[in-house]
Amino acid sequence: MVSADVSVRVGWPADAPGIASVQLRSWQQRYDAELTALLSERGIGPEALAESWRASLSRPPEARHRALVALTHDVVVGFALTLPATDPDADPSEDGEIVEFTVDPDKTRAGHGSRLLQACADTLEADRFTRAVCWVSTDDDAYRAFLTSAGWAPDGATRELADESGGTIKQVRLHTSLV
Repeated sequence: MVSADVSVRVGWPADAPGIASVQLRSWQQRYDAELTALLSERGIGPEALAESWRASLSRPPEARHRALVALTHDVVVGFALTLPATDPDADPSEDGEIVEFTVDPDKTRAGHGSRLLQACADTLEADRFTRAVCWVSTDDDAYRAFLTSAGWAPDGATRELADESGGTIKQVRLHTSLV
């Protein structure tokens, strides 16, 4: 029996092109062609995005800002970002947040998301947070179902964010205990 070489680890600057590639594929699947055109107009392509990731991974704002990558062999198939929660009602010494969680659209349903989510929880717990939160778009049923199947639940907080087109994105906050 052959087992797959899959893992999750802290992201390194050398992972920047892989993260950028996953992020762009995810955006292309999640949004329509307008986003691709907007990114192109603004000069945000694979190289520019990779350079931005490389800089971010080289100099995180503080020690508890973590980038995690899910890998198959040495290929990035997903990534997540964790940090102290920044919501006005959050206690930054107790509440950690997953601010980005993306798995390559072509690699879903293979366990990468579950491994990545567990690594986020382990990382937040190692950073001494007792609760984890994550904002989810109200129309992202798949991600919300994924989190709730892992024990996350709404905590009653909601928000609306402005998008590029002048519309709004409605979100609900989910949470889980880390202790």
